[in-house]
Amino acid sequence: MNPTHPDRRTALGLLGASGALFAGGDALAALPATGAFEDVRAHGARGDGTTVDSPAINRAIAAVAARGGGTVLVPPGRYLSFSIRLVDNITLYVAAGATIIAASPDTHGANYDPPENYLEEQFQDFGITHVHNSLIYADGASNIALLGEGMLHGLGLDRAGPNDRWHQRDHWQSATALGIPVRDLVLRDPEEQKQVGRANKTIGLRDCRNVRVAGLTILQAGHFALIAHGCSNLTADGLTIDTDRDGIDIDCCRGVRVVNCTVNSPKDDAIVLKSSGALGRPVITEDVLVANCRTSGFLMGSVLDGTYRPTDYGRGPFGRIKMGTETIGGYRNIRIADCVMNTTRGILVGIVDGGTMEDVSISGIVMHDPVNHPLFIHLGARQRAPRGTPVGTIRRVRFSDILVSGADGRYPCGVEGLNESPIEDASFSNIDVTSTGGGTEQDASLVPEYRHETSLEVNYLRTMPAAGFYARNARRLTLRDSVFRTQAPDARPTVWLSRVAGGIVDGVASSSPAEGAVSTRDSTDVAIGDLPVIARDVVA
Repeated sequence: MNPTHPDRRTALGLLGASGALFAGGDALAALPATGAFEDVRAHGARGDGTTVDSPAINRAIAAVAARGGGTVLVPPGRYLSFSIRLVDNITLYVAAGATIIAASPDTHGANYDPPENYLEEQFQDFGITHVHNSLIYADGASNIALLGEGMLHGLGLDRAGPNDRWHQRDHWQSATALGIPVRDLVLRDPEEQKQVGRANKTIGLRDCRNVRVAGLTILQAGHFALIAHGCSNLTADGLTIDTDRDGIDIDCCRGVRVVNCTVNSPKDDAIVLKSSGALGRPVITEDVLVANCRTSGFLMGSVLDGTYRPTDYGRGPFGRIKMGTETIGGYRNIRIADCVMNTTRGILVGIVDGGTMEDVSISGIVMHDPVNHPLFIHLGARQRAPRGTPVGTIRRVRFSDILVSGADGRYPCGVEGLNESPIEDASFSNIDVTSTGGGTEQDASLVPEYRHETSLEVNYLRTMPAAGFYARNARRLTLRDSVFRTQAPDARPTVWLSRVAGGIVDGVASSSPAEGAVSTRDSTDVAIGDLPVIARDVVA
């Protein structure tokens, strides 16, 4: 046996000697059966928590790649690392008992790889544009996997970057006009220049094919635990992410499955689908399944230790499932199903930078203690997009079979379109929401502020004139077979509609008398059917 290339039997012995077997007790079965095999310790990794082991891990990856691909094993230990680079046909297996720790450029004497993807026009925030500034990344790789029962700890990653900003040619002459390479013009902002050599992502993927990320625990993940741009056939399965910024970001990707994941992210989004300009061109996000996931907004680390402590973050917890932070390329064929959400900002989907969103199904959601609107569709015209991009469109978004408890009575479920671009064919069926209620007659007379240029967030609408469901600027809207309970008396109508052209409200039960349950303003062709009256859900 060549000691530099230990076989799987030897690897199993090493793991057993460490007293750390894979889940199920069979490490040999857990490792892929074909291809080359390398243990990172055979290439000089120490796993002692003080030696920087990323050079050894990258040597192991290079050795396996040179033999056509296979598995690189990270056995039990603590591996302090800067950038780890995945390439074609590589599986990086982080064993139970192994932790890859993000090193700090400030204290560990080295740097992360510099950011790539230099764009003349940058329509998204700095952190979204790049993936090379990650603890582990792949760029243009195929048939790769990052697996295991071990942990990735983003201890040395940044959780914030340059101030939120975006760039268009209005801010400078183009590189082409000046005869200067684009690369020489980027990172011109001093705050962006400071990011060179630093990292703010745990896992970054760009233009990759056939990717699987599964089983790992990710703690304190920087700004992003997993971000993927322009990838296809990507599966994220069984991840446990306990962080304070973004959990899983899927951007400009096709054929994605995010399943069986637990994501706690009190200060940002848990699972978010984007369609940004990070690839330098509009690319649609499509054929995505998010299923059987659990999201929350508890204090970072308290899901892993089982204490589920509330956060004292000033703006309240996030932890939401969201689609539409950036929307240049649009969205199509999205399904979000069978997820549990606790102490989050609910589910928010929409278009704000042009692009089209169509054929979206959200169902089987159980939600407890949402801190703002439980379910919301929003169309705005921020237009962080190439000049001349038209206002976007939203059509055929369906919410069904959703149970919500502990909702804040000020913030009903809703739909907010634009005057010139109403949201089309949105439907809500079998929605059961219990909220605090307490709306006053003054609240019932409110007309929420209308904003044309706005981000996806809808907190500017403030307290709403509806106790259960609100819609403005919609066409062919359906609300059926739903229940909106309030724990305290509420003087607002259950349903408030404005500028709705064609709609059905039927089988909507609430504690409001039927004659006052639905308010319509400047709306046409709205058919109102059965409106059962139910008792309030009084809390003793």
